[in-house]
Amino acid sequence: MAQGEFDYIVIGAGSAGAVLAARLSEDPQNRVLLLEAGGPNTSVLVRMPAGVGTLIKQKSKHNWGFWSEPEPHMDGRRMWHPRGKGLGGSSAINGMVYVRGHARDYDQWRQLGLEGWSYADVLPYFRKAEDNCLGANEFHGTGGPLKVNWGEHSDHPLYTSFLAAGQQAGHQLTEDFNGASQEGFGRYQLTINDGQRWSAARGYLTPIMATRRNLQVVTGARVHRIVIANGRAAGVEYSLGPGKPVQTAQSAREVLLSAGAFQSPQILQLSGIGDPEKLTAAGVRPVHALPGVGANLQDHLDVTLNWAATQPVSLYHQIRGWRQYKVGLHYLLTGKGGGRQNGLEAGAFLKSRPDLDRPDLQLHFVIAIMQEHAKVRVERDGFTVHVCQLRPESRGTVGLRSTDPYDDPAITANFLATEEDRRVVREGIRIAREVVAQEAFAPYRGEEIWPGAAVQSDAEIDAWVRAKGETIYHPVGTAKMGADGDPMAVVDKDCKVIGLEGLRVVDASVIPLLIGGNTNAPTIMIAEKIADVIRGKAALAAAA
Repeated sequence: MAQGEFDYIVIGAGSAGAVLAARLSEDPQNRVLLLEAGGPNTSVLVRMPAGVGTLIKQKSKHNWGFWSEPEPHMDGRRMWHPRGKGLGGSSAINGMVYVRGHARDYDQWRQLGLEGWSYADVLPYFRKAEDNCLGANEFHGTGGPLKVNWGEHSDHPLYTSFLAAGQQAGHQLTEDFNGASQEGFGRYQLTINDGQRWSAARGYLTPIMATRRNLQVVTGARVHRIVIANGRAAGVEYSLGPGKPVQTAQSAREVLLSAGAFQSPQILQLSGIGDPEKLTAAGVRPVHALPGVGANLQDHLDVTLNWAATQPVSLYHQIRGWRQYKVGLHYLLTGKGGGRQNGLEAGAFLKSRPDLDRPDLQLHFVIAIMQEHAKVRVERDGFTVHVCQLRPESRGTVGLRSTDPYDDPAITANFLATEEDRRVVREGIRIAREVVAQEAFAPYRGEEIWPGAAVQSDAEIDAWVRAKGETIYHPVGTAKMGADGDPMAVVDKDCKVIGLEGLRVVDASVIPLLIGGNTNAPTIMIAEKIADVIRGKAALAAAA
């Protein structure tokens, strides 16, 4: 229970909130309160990398398990949106792939008028966060809270076949997707250390929570609203469960909203901040007009192609039947065995057409058959190529289903709203098939299970994508960072909510244009940067 006044109140202990709480409380003069709706996330499922398959597929104490509204261009389906709940947020349930995006992505942010967000500006913060196995160099850092390593199973025959097949199909190999060049086939760096998931909570909060007296962490705390008084965020109202008393914590300096791309706009809207017409229609009294709140939702659409394996080399061979319990028990008792891997150690960044200035497709290669977020179990050996469209034109929304803070937000990703988005996914599927058809896969390649060899024409592919496409868990943009004059901007270049004092949004929701890759590392970078801005250290870090 946290009553009274704090210098900083951080809402959400995910990939951004954990960073902010840790960095701001480094100054012993700062009284920091961290409010997290979920729990401590100490389960072995969270700690064990192989637990991702269970964590991602079902609603639980670790996973908010949101469902979208019917998607207009996806056969009207309600689509599954897993999001991390508890300390570490989505970094506690994600695939642990460490990717920053393309350098050009951040230069494009700068071209939008966002001073301080070019690649040269943000690279120091990627490096600051890292303790990378590559050592300190131009692109990577050591000594930071976030452990980043190569996978332990990159010599697996399916991974090596995938990389060789990429070369045979005419693509280059890339040594480091986060280095000088992103394009090509290569191994992923992972936020796994000594066989354990290294979430933002593990890196930033676990070492300090028991000893840092100026930091108070409250779990199970659902925020009802941010209190706005005289144009300033004065505090936060929250409760510790449905029907429990509403408590208030006061903020002497700032409230920092880091609840994620779905729940940060929801909390702003519950606080009366957003489009006045939509707020009124939802039953909320408008307090501050910002029409961009909940708009500009961007996410990566993904489709999974599956092939059977002709030899027992996939993860299924290791975990079929009773073996899955043996793997879990072995990991629990010794920290060894198959539980140490995520099954996803290789991938690619490719262009759907040669004239592009950077890749617009990403492949994730999984050494098992994965369908519908691992909800469907296919009882046979095989492998999966995820095809992910990196730069969607489609834009969605996040709104209120009700004024109940315990209700889920209303999410419409609006996938595949444009022909270009459909074209890119189509081309990605054909590229993936071409790669798997190469000689390198000949010893292991069986029949194409999903979508199946009969699905070939544009119309057939489009229909299959509408029926089976899903998110790959990278929602951003719903509290857009924008320059002066941008009518849809919610925050400025320092993540301050426009027109209010003492309130910032610091998480993936501020990202103006979706980056070309996984979004966990960029979210941590954003929080590192804004922590320095708040503490007045940004200029020193940029010069370092």
